[in-house]
Amino acid sequence: VGQRPLAVLLPQGRQHVGDQAGRPQRLADGVVEVAGQALSLFLASEVMLFGALFASYILIRTGAPSWPRGDTILNVPLATFNTLVLISSSVTMVMAWASLMRNRFGTFRIYMGGTILLGLVFLIVKYFEYSHHLSLGEYPRTNNFLAIYYTLTGLHMLHVFGGMVVNAYFWGPGAKLWKTNPVWFTNRVEHSGLFWHFVDLVWIFLFPTLYLL
Repeated sequence: VGQRPLAVLLPQGRQHVGDQAGRPQRLADGVVEVAGQALSLFLASEVMLFGALFASYILIRTGAPSWPRGDTILNVPLATFNTLVLISSSVTMVMAWASLMRNRFGTFRIYMGGTILLGLVFLIVKYFEYSHHLSLGEYPRTNNFLAIYYTLTGLHMLHVFGGMVVNAYFWGPGAKLWKTNPVWFTNRVEHSGLFWHFVDLVWIFLFPTLYLL
């Protein structure tokens, strides 16, 4: 009852709508709705994943007879720098999407390239941070605090890397879609941006939880 035809959900040539200035608009009919719902479900699963890990951290910490402060073990200035890096990458991500909305593909590639580079800076900083701890013999098996630290930050790093791969695809080989269907391309970049903002938001919670409290 009330089912939509399958054709609505499939690309049909160059189905896109533009205003008089030729700016790409959101996909028509049910395509945006389906893509948005799929992304919402994916992000909801990610929220549950990190939520469960944060809940485990709270239970372990409250049940421990003693717990070290993060700022006595971890490098707070380095983490602060990384926080600024990720916040900056969210700004460049927004600017990349806004450039597509203004039909400025060249500007999009500049901002998207900046987003990818900032993500790389974040991972390089984490590499040096991990190397320092490992050189001191501080492994996940050392204590519960380090076990949680490596688990949460390691999982977050995988998400940063995954976001970089997707963004690099849209910056490189995936950019050819802009020539054939700019609205589809803009919509996909927007979805990639939502994931990237989610990854940044997770770090905003990780930073004070692990490094300051």
